[in-house]
Amino acid sequence: MYNVSHQLYIEVADKLWGAIGCKEYFSGSVQHTSGDTDCRLVCTLLIERERDTNVEGRLAPIKRIVPIWWEFHTTIGSEEILNDFSFKELIEVAL
Repeated sequence: MYNVSHQLYIEVADKLWGAIGCKEYFSGSVQHTSGDTDCRLVCTLLIERERDTNVEGRLAPIKRIVPIWWEFHTTIGSEEILNDFSFKELIEVAL
């Protein structure tokens, strides 16, 4: 079993935020590679943003992410192995 570290959650969250951008819906994947370990989050998400009417053109902060579907794959070399990824923990780190 592959143990997903707090640092990996931070790195995956950072890549996910970059992929989400200003969208209110996201369907896609983000990938993190370290040495021979490849981790990939594939997900479909609804993005709920704060209402921000004070500054026009400014991106409203994300209030909540609702996962519709997700998978987290870990591959070492050419072998996929089980992991202890938690989407809840990813969101706690990200928000």
